[in-house]
Amino acid sequence: MTGFAQGIMLPRDIAAADVLRFASRVEELGFDELWVVEDLGFRGGIAQAASVLARTDRIRVGIGILPAAVRNVAFEAMEIATLAQLYPGRVDVGIGHGMPAWIASVGAWQARPLQLLEEHVRALRSLLNGERVTADGRVELHDVGLDASALPAVVPDILLGVRGPRSLAASGRIADGTVLAEPSTPEYVREALGRIASPTPHRIVAYNVAVVRDTDAEAWAAARPGLEWIGEPDWAPHLAPLAFATDLARLRAEAGSRAEFAARLPDEWVAQLSLAGSPATVIHRLRELHEAGVTSSVMIPVGPDPFAAVTALAQVLATAAESAHPATA
Repeated sequence: MTGFAQGIMLPRDIAAADVLRFASRVEELGFDELWVVEDLGFRGGIAQAASVLARTDRIRVGIGILPAAVRNVAFEAMEIATLAQLYPGRVDVGIGHGMPAWIASVGAWQARPLQLLEEHVRALRSLLNGERVTADGRVELHDVGLDASALPAVVPDILLGVRGPRSLAASGRIADGTVLAEPSTPEYVREALGRIASPTPHRIVAYNVAVVRDTDAEAWAAARPGLEWIGEPDWAPHLAPLAFATDLARLRAEAGSRAEFAARLPDEWVAQLSLAGSPATVIHRLRELHEAGVTSSVMIPVGPDPFAAVTALAQVLATAAESAHPATA
């Protein structure tokens, strides 16, 4: 995929009765992509992707991410190949370590997670390409392959959902792209790309909390609940390139609760940590992300009504597309 795609994240806690209706609405509004997440305790990534692919006709569906440590790669390849056969060219697959605390809580955290991830992705790609695989490391396979009848005509892009420097470098070696979790600022994107250093074209999918209102102040206020967890240890790489990283860490330490922390965030920080503002402001931020190297901007709707939130976000589509792909004489 080339250019600049606009996507929406399916809220992980959306009511079950609204999942398919939301997917249809995202496609109807003209977004290019819909990304589903697999957070522990919520809904499975493969099941969500299959459901929304069946309900929609055009939109590309990404899974971000499937933790490598909790899946047998051969059975994972079967699931992904099935989706890719049924919906050719519409499936993207993110693979990652998963949140360490979550993976440890189910007894699956590995002593050498990066080695496991690299072996897992290499085996997955080989299986999807019709090869028979034997491996005897963190991934163990003995002459395993997919039947010719199960192979997809279009192999999905495999992206790594990672954030550490060594993992980003691995993504540049073995993946078609990288999923950068929120907040993905232009500064963080540029630093990540420097570490990825892929010798071939490499997709960058950037997640960000997103709110569109008539004024910037209204949008920043509405975005704050989506930023309550910013500053916790796992997100240090996202914040390190920012000029206010030290001050943000100090505020996190001083705040008595997540809600207090979010309430005390200066507006200028909220503006940089999210895609929030008037349509013109958000379009400007999207342009900055595109110039930094993002190929897919995935907006995370915030607010009690996901349908109202995504309808508001759609205001930026036409103008953002025109800005990213200006007409030529």
